[in-house]
Amino acid sequence: MVLAGCAGSGLSDISTKVASIGDFSSSAAPATARTVSAFVVSTRSPDHKGSTDNAAHLSLQMISVPPGHQAGQMEKPMFGKADPEKHFAVTANRELDDATFQAELASHLSGRIGSNRDVLIFVHGFNTSYDDARFRLAQIVADGRFGGVPMLFTWPATSNLLDYEAAKESAAASRDALAKLLQELAVAPGVGRVQIVAHSMGTWLAMEALREAAIAGMPDLNGRLGNVMLAAPDIDLSVFRAQLARLNASHVSVLVSANDRALSISQRLAGNRQRVGALDPRNPADREALQQLGVKVYDLSGDSVGFIGHDTYADAPEIVRQLGAQIGAPRLQDANVQSILGDRPVSSDVAAEPLPATVPATAATTPGAAAASATPAR
Repeated sequence: MVLAGCAGSGLSDISTKVASIGDFSSSAAPATARTVSAFVVSTRSPDHKGSTDNAAHLSLQMISVPPGHQAGQMEKPMFGKADPEKHFAVTANRELDDATFQAELASHLSGRIGSNRDVLIFVHGFNTSYDDARFRLAQIVADGRFGGVPMLFTWPATSNLLDYEAAKESAAASRDALAKLLQELAVAPGVGRVQIVAHSMGTWLAMEALREAAIAGMPDLNGRLGNVMLAAPDIDLSVFRAQLARLNASHVSVLVSANDRALSISQRLAGNRQRVGALDPRNPADREALQQLGVKVYDLSGDSVGFIGHDTYADAPEIVRQLGAQIGAPRLQDANVQSILGDRPVSSDVAAEPLPATVPATAATTPGAAAASATPAR
């Protein structure tokens, strides 16, 4: 659904944002299984159910995406053990300590170029099991065709709808661990951009961690912060304003839906305080509030999937493909790499044009300067 009269306002339909990136219309199922190699940072207890007071658990996992997988689906068995030929399945799991985590990350980044050096961090929402969290990451990577390094940050989100307040406390207790991860990626050798996709209550956790990083002197993660995609953000509007005050809002996109029933319940539990993800751009008051935030806004109301409509960002095939296209969009730096590679291009969508000879010193700090610096100096 395209919003009329939104030019220059930061409000638009998601499909119009990525139309020039590539053709993502094919829904053909893959003929063979695909394995997604994902780093997992977990503040859950060893049984993956409760919380832990210790440092985050680190692991490297191989997650198999079944042949015949359909975009927008997360194929799981109704009961019994998963069959990799039909379902998402974990085929390998290796525990890591801090040193081996850094070494494995460096190994996975070695030899990569362009946007394939990016790290994608997925932060799930409330009422999400450990398996659902890692399978959702693998599904987003597969459907969105992400070519970088996937990473899951999983926290004790509980599996009980009645534990909403307990989950919020668990999210608060996990802030430092996520902030530490972001700050480590900001200085890790070989990392391109740090892309973040967060959902529901996980958006609050992601924004809090980014706020902590900003207070520590890394508001843009040393220039590595990429897209911060907040799907159905379960965040109070006034809290969101305070979080954004520490960040550059141009990095942030919110995916909203006026018919998200889960956020309606959350709003009632929060004393009828407006949730960002439930703002309706067609409502003049909500539209003005969104415009004042300075973030990119995508209205998914017309693409809502299921009765609840809370997981549309990943359940609607075209939306999750376009989400991946937004995250993996070619950058000017990739064009410079392609001009060097010649007949081994990074992407057919990238023109072989060298980087500008000079970049204005204010490009990193002045709003709108990024667009200006994208024009090669003559």
